[in-house]
Amino acid sequence: MTNHMSPSDSLSQSETPYTIEHAPAYASLHLRLNPNQTVLVESGAMAAMDTCMQMKSKVQGGLAKGIGRMLGGESLFISEFTAIGQPGELILAPGVPGDIQYYRLKGNGLMVQSSGFVAASPTVTLDTKFQGFKGFFSGESLFLLKASGSGDFWFSSYGGILEIPVDGEYVVDTGYIAAFEDTLNYKVEMLSGLSWKGLRTGILGGEGLVCRFSGQGRLWVQSRQLYPFLNFLNAFRPIKS
Repeated sequence: MTNHMSPSDSLSQSETPYTIEHAPAYASLHLRLNPNQTVLVESGAMAAMDTCMQMKSKVQGGLAKGIGRMLGGESLFISEFTAIGQPGELILAPGVPGDIQYYRLKGNGLMVQSSGFVAASPTVTLDTKFQGFKGFFSGESLFLLKASGSGDFWFSSYGGILEIPVDGEYVVDTGYIAAFEDTLNYKVEMLSGLSWKGLRTGILGGEGLVCRFSGQGRLWVQSRQLYPFLNFLNAFRPIKS
């Protein structure tokens, strides 16, 4: 569920006091940076900020990792915001309407859907993980973004976010996965009873294929899928005669 927190509440869990406003439909992330504190932000996510904020664009981890993030649906560059000499507020807005979730990394890893990154501490490493045939058969991106290290991390979804604790096995439609801890194993499979015709429909249309998680860890699912919505809007697209 969405975590609406005041700066005093969030301080006990995160290095950076924050609030999530207007969730779950049009969530925005409000960060309160201490003097000379820095935060990493997805390129283009800044909506507003105090005048003490200084921005730099960089390719975190070098060109190779930057290109990997670009293939995974993220920008080649990451924006670096620093509150120069005094506290400052930074307001961030994801590219699609939906929710924002906070996660605290403690030396572990978090797998996030492509384009899900919003912001993170400078101590967090961002990289892509190639899914191989898992990605192909799910009809989704061939890359997942992996956040590792220690620090604060925020990710977004299309629609609301539901947190699910997994202990054993759990099944999710591939298009609804927002993020999951790397302690979980996963494999993509057909729903029981689907024929080869159903498999073809699943690959092309995103139906009938699910992700089976196993192990112990947390999973976050989103309440909507973006591509079916785009397909719905396509019927109303003006066509030249």
